[in-house]
Amino acid sequence: MNGNRFLKSLFGNNFQNQSSYPEENTNMKLTLKNFEQSPQLYARIAGMLYLLIIIAGVFGQLLVRNKLLVYGDVAATAGNIMNSEFLWRVGISADLIMHICDLPVMIILYYLLRPVNKKLALLNLSFNLIQTAVLVINKLNLLAALFFLKDTEYLKSFSPDQLNSLSYLSTKLHDFGFGIGLIFFGFVCLIEGYLFFKSRYFPKTIGVLMSIAGLCYLTNSFVLILVPQFADITLLMPCFIAELSLSLWLIFKGVNLSIWKNSASKNI
Repeated sequence: MNGNRFLKSLFGNNFQNQSSYPEENTNMKLTLKNFEQSPQLYARIAGMLYLLIIIAGVFGQLLVRNKLLVYGDVAATAGNIMNSEFLWRVGISADLIMHICDLPVMIILYYLLRPVNKKLALLNLSFNLIQTAVLVINKLNLLAALFFLKDTEYLKSFSPDQLNSLSYLSTKLHDFGFGIGLIFFGFVCLIEGYLFFKSRYFPKTIGVLMSIAGLCYLTNSFVLILVPQFADITLLMPCFIAELSLSLWLIFKGVNLSIWKNSASKNI
């Protein structure tokens, strides 16, 4: 298949040869002017990156940490981490890839939702930046869980049981750090849900789903902090459904161009 025809089938009529946009070739900055020329393209890029975020997140949490961590059993957890050190490191790397992808997604969503309410879109971007920063720093706890189990000279003053306990403590700190980061993301989902609902160029269903996701994130995180014995990851299932729906909609549908451009022209 011709390359241009393939890209047109994926991104719609907004795709053109780069040679037809000499001004864009010399200025690759994501400005509102550039964005207005191809919002559908950026929407699809955001959707694909969002899908990658979901895949990386599921891999790191469900296929790595849930597989290796034995909650309540310090020795078994330490043994699993040491026996699967490379998998543990791959899980951390997947999380970091997820957070790297967060940045372009949040910027694109800011531009997509800016016509609805500029101040709320900026507030949403701010919450998103905070949650990403918190979650990235929180990865140090996962590295610490591994470092405490290494046979290094500076750890000789600790007994094996103490090191196993410190490693396990690091994984618990990661759980709570993750919950704290998701408080900010809960507000992201609530704001995005409102903006999607009011936009008219996204389906209202997406807005409702994202709002429900925000409530679930907030509930789960505060339950984890206040009454951790009642914390249950199944509470986050609506979040998975909402975010997967959003990513797929962005990939295959994007935005209603005529309505988006009309809204954007009124809110420059």
